[in-house]
Amino acid sequence: MMEVKAFIENYKEAFGEAAELPLGFWYSDERIGITEKTGGCFFKAMKDVRAGRMISLNAEVIGCGGGKFYTGFTEMPEFVPEFVSLKEKYKKTPEMVVDYVKALKVPSASRQYLHFDRIDCVDCFDELEGILFLAGPDMLSGLVTWAYFDNNREDAVVAAFGSGCSTITQAVVENRKGGDRTFLGFFDPSVRPWFESGILSFIIPMSRFRVMCGTMRDSCLFGTHAWGKIRERMNG
Repeated sequence: MMEVKAFIENYKEAFGEAAELPLGFWYSDERIGITEKTGGCFFKAMKDVRAGRMISLNAEVIGCGGGKFYTGFTEMPEFVPEFVSLKEKYKKTPEMVVDYVKALKVPSASRQYLHFDRIDCVDCFDELEGILFLAGPDMLSGLVTWAYFDNNREDAVVAAFGSGCSTITQAVVENRKGGDRTFLGFFDPSVRPWFESGILSFIIPMSRFRVMCGTMRDSCLFGTHAWGKIRERMNG
């Protein structure tokens, strides 16, 4: 497993200096970052993380009932199925919302805080649940191709329905079972206003990231003509 500094060096070599650094997220019992309560979607606070300021979230800080639930700090609020179906119209019926949540199997948070920090501000990978990349189409082409480099399964990259915060849930569940799926996200219209129009999320759970770090330099991201052209375009 690469050290953080070595990964950043390889990442910058692969994607170029213009590539935005990814974010790490993990749980602990210590409030490390200072975060004011967020009304609505907690992803609005990611602008601080992208600028290099850690945030620490819990049930008191997260203003959205769905966000509290998907991060494991509360049970699902009773209003959520009807809200998601009848108000947001993301699912045809409230019953479909209930079925979706049951299948997701959201784990209860066993620690008090969920932290997000930019990867260059993280000391080591040991406690992380996953790595969150914010990427446009060119960068996503590299990330997705890298994820499939040593994995022929159709679900090596998953683009599942869900709120922005449910992508964190998916990564946590995958990491804790030692899985190898990665996750495309930010398709939820409710999360999109907090990011640029050309940005989606790509999350690699740590269980998969540890393996992918070992394949990075062997993949198309290094020494290929095709990726070299994309890298050049990304870095203008």
